[in-house]
Amino acid sequence: MNILYFLICCSMLVALIFLAAFFWASKTGQHDDVYTPGVRILFDDDPQSEKSEEDHFSS
Repeated sequence: MNILYFLICCSMLVALIFLAAFFWASKTGQHDDVYTPGVRILFDDDPQSEKSEEDHFSS
């Protein structure tokens, strides 16, 4: 029976840790923009346009 009390205390402690992490994340703005990170991966980082063609014609 003592192990049951121990497991209940451990589960409540883990639940409180996750609740604190959720409030910390929402307070620091982790959930403000949920659309842009999913779309940002579709865009290229640097536009590579004319510099590569100039190197091709000069050599």
